[in-house]
Amino acid sequence: MRITAQMRILSRKNHEPEKQAPEAEAVPETTAPAATAEPAAEAAAPQPAPAEPAPAAPPAEPAVQAAPAPSEPATPAEPAPVPVEEELAEVEEAAAAEETEIRLKAADLLAPSRRDFETLPTHQTPEQPVDMAEVISFANQKGGVAKTTSTLNLAVALSEMGHRVLCVDLDPQGNLTMSQGIDPDKCEQSMYDVLVDDLPISEVIAHREIDIAVASIDLAGAEIAMSTKIGRERSLERALKEIHSDYDYICIDTPPSLGLLTINALTASSKVIVPVQCEYLSMRGLVQLQSTLKMIQENLNPNVRIEGILPTMFDSRTLHAREAVSILEENFGDLVFKSRIRKAVKFAEAPVRGASVLKYDPDSRAASYYRNLAKEVLSDGSS
Repeated sequence: MRITAQMRILSRKNHEPEKQAPEAEAVPETTAPAATAEPAAEAAAPQPAPAEPAPAAPPAEPAVQAAPAPSEPATPAEPAPVPVEEELAEVEEAAAAEETEIRLKAADLLAPSRRDFETLPTHQTPEQPVDMAEVISFANQKGGVAKTTSTLNLAVALSEMGHRVLCVDLDPQGNLTMSQGIDPDKCEQSMYDVLVDDLPISEVIAHREIDIAVASIDLAGAEIAMSTKIGRERSLERALKEIHSDYDYICIDTPPSLGLLTINALTASSKVIVPVQCEYLSMRGLVQLQSTLKMIQENLNPNVRIEGILPTMFDSRTLHAREAVSILEENFGDLVFKSRIRKAVKFAEAPVRGASVLKYDPDSRAASYYRNLAKEVLSDGSS
């Protein structure tokens, strides 16, 4: 009985570690999904390893290895996107840099930098001609104030004094052209082609008493034809650049209006002579011309100025004419020329012969009026 009891105790002791071993194995199995590899190792470490249950230790090792097993493929997968993103970023930066470089080159073509001008050779810079013609326009919104007569005869008087002179006819009526014996209706090319089609002005210059750029009735449609042209106010200015050094004076006859043709003349001019008939309505046109000239100075040609106001068709026998001149002198002072262009039948007869009054009757008083005016213009002022 004692032996049997001892054997039972021994057998019970022998079976106790066998029962504890599976319990130790069960712990990592239930806690492995929630715990990491380190807690599993700690759970397996504190338990003593008896000599006989040594085979129970191996199941704990797979439990420790099983926990990091799912993380092993994740560990190389996480740093993998980093070099790809860096590579993509480098490619994008290179593309952006290349695109920026292309844009800069295109911008340089459209808007050269200051360095581009600094590196240009000096011989490529065009030099402004030393001898530039002085451009004088004859303008008044009022018609019939002797603009054409004054333009032609002053030009011929300057030519008599040894100056190279060109007359430009901007009046669609072509009266200046007819005054030199040229039929405007037979002109194949005229100032219309110069202003609208950019024909060189030298192609429309005829040589008579003085050189004259002829006009035709086509000029009546020039303002409409130029309405869509860029820089239309400077068309005459650009055209005159071709022959600026060939003349000393360029005299422009303008139409009796303040339209685009007159604006072209004022933009291209350095001086303006205003013929004013000695009567009220003509002086009214002078006030309107002043307003137009002010706008030209502010926007197109700041250098243009009134050279002088020329009283024309003066009849000293009438009180109205004398009063008109007095009003001009009171309001404009020294701007009024001392010369007076008096009424004379010679001014009407000369165009019939296709000549100026200085050629038609050089010794007449009518011719002397414009010779005196030429001296006054050359003295640079009406004082």
